[in-house]
Amino acid sequence: MPGTDRCATMPVHHQLLATTPRYAVALAAIENETFARKTARAAARQEVVTIPVVVHVVYRTPEQNIGQDQIDSQLKVLNEDFRRANPDADKVPEVWKELAADARLEFRPADQDPSGAPTTGVVRKETTVAEFEPDHSVKHDDQGGSSAWPADRYLNIWVCELKTALGFATFPGGPPEIDGIVVRHSAFGTTGTAEAPFDGGRTATHEIGHWFNLRHIWGDDDGGCSGSDFVDDTPNQAGHNRGTPDFPKLSCGNGPNGDMFMNYMDYVEDAAMFMFTNGQAERMDAALAGPRSSFLPSPLRESMRAGSPANAKG
Repeated sequence: MPGTDRCATMPVHHQLLATTPRYAVALAAIENETFARKTARAAARQEVVTIPVVVHVVYRTPEQNIGQDQIDSQLKVLNEDFRRANPDADKVPEVWKELAADARLEFRPADQDPSGAPTTGVVRKETTVAEFEPDHSVKHDDQGGSSAWPADRYLNIWVCELKTALGFATFPGGPPEIDGIVVRHSAFGTTGTAEAPFDGGRTATHEIGHWFNLRHIWGDDDGGCSGSDFVDDTPNQAGHNRGTPDFPKLSCGNGPNGDMFMNYMDYVEDAAMFMFTNGQAERMDAALAGPRSSFLPSPLRESMRAGSPANAKG
């Protein structure tokens, strides 16, 4: 897809910082809490947490009104990727195999809508908008989109014809009415309208990583080798990678192993990304203990917020 950005999360994030002062305050508080949990080194969560998902299919043409099989294929990829059950997990280089993480997160279609009525977890909305900008217009009925379901109960995923980017997400701490991820229909799932080389469902994996407060692996410093993703076990690297690099690919003096370009939070093609790290899983846990804690069952919520996650198997 020439001329297409992999992810527009950071421009959207900076625009929100510039226009919504309370967002900057919330973000700082979240990072302070994340650092405190990291310092406390709480025991790793063993329970599997299931996130209810609502998919808003916003379409102008019949092709954009993607089928249920395409939606199901995307959920399958998410449930594999976040459980380290992806078929390509064995491609992780030997030097990093011990770092590859099972995030113990699963995703299922919501079975009740906000009023308690049964639902398939899919909302279909016809629009007159030819292409949505990578902003928040697709998230509002009155702008040709589909309004969010309550962000403390559902992960909102919008699928549409998105301009200039494959997807974008909101970090925790933003306004609830825009909380969630947006994915271009041609980069969603593994069948239907999904187009190579982004037909492996990894755009949604990447964006949900952001939704759980993961940053791009290179730290978004424009190649300066000084940025950070706030995760200790991801190597420093100069900038994003594209295509399907060969291992090792060196930058920022990070030899002999080089960039962890196969990490879901880089920009490589879908077939070349296949891991989260233990440190990234810990950061997702911190998001679950804090700003995403409404998705936890009550006993687990209390134990995680106390900094001592329960150790019972999920």
